[in-house]
Amino acid sequence: MFALQVRIRAAAKRALLMKIQVSTDNPLQLRVDAIAVPVFSDGEVTDAVKALDKPLGSIIRDMYRAGEIKGREDELHVLPSTALPSKRVFVIGLGPSFNRNAAAMARFAGSAVRLAQRRGARKIALLLPDLPGVEPDLIGELFAEGAMMATFEPASYRTKNDVQHTDVSEVTLLVGRDSAEAKIKAGVERGAILGEAANSERVMVNTPANDMTPTHLANIAKDLGKKYGFKVDVLDTPAIKKLGMGSFLAVAAGSDQPPKIIVLDYSGDKRSKTKLGIIGKGITFDTGGISLKPALDMDAMKGDMAGGATVIAAMTAIARLKLKMNALGIVVATENMPSGKATKPGDVVRAMNGKTIEIINTDAEGRLVLADGLVYARKLGATHLLDIATLTGAVVIALGHTSTGVMSNDREWADAFHRATEPYGERYWELPLFPEYAELIKSPIADMKNSGGRQAGTIFGAMFLKEFVDDTPWIHLDIAGTSWAERDSGALVKGPSAVALRPIVRLASSMQGKPVHARADDAAHRRFVDGAAKKAHHERGNGASSGRVRTRRRVH
Repeated sequence: MFALQVRIRAAAKRALLMKIQVSTDNPLQLRVDAIAVPVFSDGEVTDAVKALDKPLGSIIRDMYRAGEIKGREDELHVLPSTALPSKRVFVIGLGPSFNRNAAAMARFAGSAVRLAQRRGARKIALLLPDLPGVEPDLIGELFAEGAMMATFEPASYRTKNDVQHTDVSEVTLLVGRDSAEAKIKAGVERGAILGEAANSERVMVNTPANDMTPTHLANIAKDLGKKYGFKVDVLDTPAIKKLGMGSFLAVAAGSDQPPKIIVLDYSGDKRSKTKLGIIGKGITFDTGGISLKPALDMDAMKGDMAGGATVIAAMTAIARLKLKMNALGIVVATENMPSGKATKPGDVVRAMNGKTIEIINTDAEGRLVLADGLVYARKLGATHLLDIATLTGAVVIALGHTSTGVMSNDREWADAFHRATEPYGERYWELPLFPEYAELIKSPIADMKNSGGRQAGTIFGAMFLKEFVDDTPWIHLDIAGTSWAERDSGALVKGPSAVALRPIVRLASSMQGKPVHARADDAAHRRFVDGAAKKAHHERGNGASSGRVRTRRRVH
């Protein structure tokens, strides 16, 4: 546990040591190790870049026109700058002009910081890209998030690192004197908190299962709760049994590691009866149980607690931002192991709400732990639910490693989440929960079964969970395909991606002081039936942002 705390603190220290600031200084007079300039793949270079380029003999413009600089995403060039006080110029490609959105700011900042780390540049400045229509506070937020997320170090267990790496101490965003500087700075403060939360989540997910047990995960939550002022309660096996969580305990039965239910409670508006419940799958290692997984890539199952880590990080950010709303986080944490005590295919267990479940496949364990987590969240007063889990390999078959699967029982609640995803460049795609799919979960001997074979596997998992939310507005996020980035790109460093963390916090922020309907319409699928949702909502809800998360194949 001590070693894990050291790694989490080290990640936070790297980010905190980096000064992130906004300035109206003249880039032609700035003494830094490098100035980063943005270039898009279509259109001319901007006036701000031209002004900086002029003392350099217009080399950037000439290379751009000659096709030596194309402006493609992740394209990087380092140019000498003997005519400027800055030592070098970083030319960073941001892709086609439709990428002129808030997410471009995070890609730009992240790419600049990662390049600076490799080139030994400690102090860098970034010329503000031309992002028409993007609110100033979002520019500041995404700038800070991108810069901080780029500091994540995935190889924290190496005793010797041969890769040249310089800690960046200062990152400055250069803005015009006529810009909304104060609003940009306010966004930076928010983005710094979210960037740090994302990095703490990534450290948790990247930690191997021998160091990241349910007990260790619970201790991390306790430490963060003490530091940032939210309550944390951890339930052990006797308390879990007393609550009747037979579905959760069926998964935990085969492990020698004691299971934990981690409850995080933040009260930011005591007058409000509305409470967001965020439930995360915290399987700290998943062998598949008796239905054992293939050996290939089983090492990746240390990341099967990404949903739980996201809940802890999101609750920490909500508390640090002092949002005027109420939130409840529940992490259902255990290992899924084979042993003489393990649950067997064919067994029947009883969930907290009394429903009986026939176990068809012990590797379909995520829905079993989430089921009791959802019931418990409602018992503790959650009026709106969102669960997040690396739930199914089927979502990778359906959506690949680009999009997170979204399923819901409520149109208005689902649309609120889709709006919250807009700034971040992550892609989300909604799958239907037509009533006919309920036939898939029927069991001949129990109320339901936990697996229905190959057809509609991701939807099956969501239909199963739907049985435990009743009429509470609920969203299910399946991040099995998007929780891991396989290569460096923009603000992402190879490793855990912290997908959905920032949209969840933004969803929580949108609930401040606003009435939210509290009864599900059970017709989130109606946009697929009669087009009731407006076209703008349809486009927004189906991933108009441009995420770039790539992962290796994982089966959960």
